[in-house]
Amino acid sequence: MVPRISSDFKDVEHKPAKRRKLSLDEYEQGIVRLDVSILSRAITLVESNLPEHEALAQELLTRLLPRTGNSIRVGISGVPGAGKSTLIEALGCQLCEMGHRVAVLAVDPSSSVTGGSILGDKTRMQNLVAEKNAYIRPSPSAGSLGGVGRKSRETMLLCEAAGFNVILVETVGVGQNEITVRSMVDFFLLMMIAGAGDELQAMKKGVIEIADLLVINKADGGNVKSAKLACVEYNRVLHCLQFATPGWETCCTTCSALIPETLALLWQTIEKFSVLTRMSGAFDSRREHQSIDWMHAMIQEELHRRFFRNLSVRKQLPEIEKRVADQTLPAATAVRQIMDSYDR
Repeated sequence: MVPRISSDFKDVEHKPAKRRKLSLDEYEQGIVRLDVSILSRAITLVESNLPEHEALAQELLTRLLPRTGNSIRVGISGVPGAGKSTLIEALGCQLCEMGHRVAVLAVDPSSSVTGGSILGDKTRMQNLVAEKNAYIRPSPSAGSLGGVGRKSRETMLLCEAAGFNVILVETVGVGQNEITVRSMVDFFLLMMIAGAGDELQAMKKGVIEIADLLVINKADGGNVKSAKLACVEYNRVLHCLQFATPGWETCCTTCSALIPETLALLWQTIEKFSVLTRMSGAFDSRREHQSIDWMHAMIQEELHRRFFRNLSVRKQLPEIEKRVADQTLPAATAVRQIMDSYDR
């Protein structure tokens, strides 16, 4: 007769084991030896908004900074249905075969219920997930400008410190948001498809102007002719626009995730960009300006947070807002009053 197991024992048996907290040294050593589990935990750490996590994350990043910067950072965006994930997976697999170590930061729209990432790209890139030299990290955008998680820059640094020399950042949608992507990558690739209406009307001029390369994707089978025609049209327009990177002429080309040769040519273009801009100094100059701009953005964010946490502001703001809404206090006067309250 099988003895009965008490309900207390069952409860204990099904409780998940609590993970041990890692020390700063363990995080650092794990990332350096490319322990994927520790790398993932470190990224979770930098994404956390808990004060104790933020402090530990910044200490870790300070230690790892000398190991960062040795990669090419490529932002990839495009219209819905352009095949971004499929192309990224095919390109990533090809790069791994060439000996590169590829990190894909697939920035998902956050769940409106939990605020967490939907994790769609990781489930779609099954072949790339199986590559030992590849790492895919879905990251919730959390409503941040640009469709890019607020901590994506720190995530890139951790991946670089772990030895990944190609960072691919896939973003959500196309529009004004993509300027944020441009501000954190070296090379910005904009993907489109032919036959989806008037391409030039569908694409904002401002988005084209920040791209280093335009790609008409899905140029295979019966789509080849229309893709080439769209490519010719884009190249005609690009000559009238200011190029995104000094010394580099933005152009349009065709590509297909189903044709390895087109992926190889795509990567050759990115490599050529890297070589030419490093020689001219534009590559390093862009990274320097990006770092300073990011610091200024963080200053603004921190000031915003401290301002609305200020007790005097929190006390007076509701009444001032009510007066502005009732049209009994001009907005400019309201701002001056609330700022005076903050300064006291």
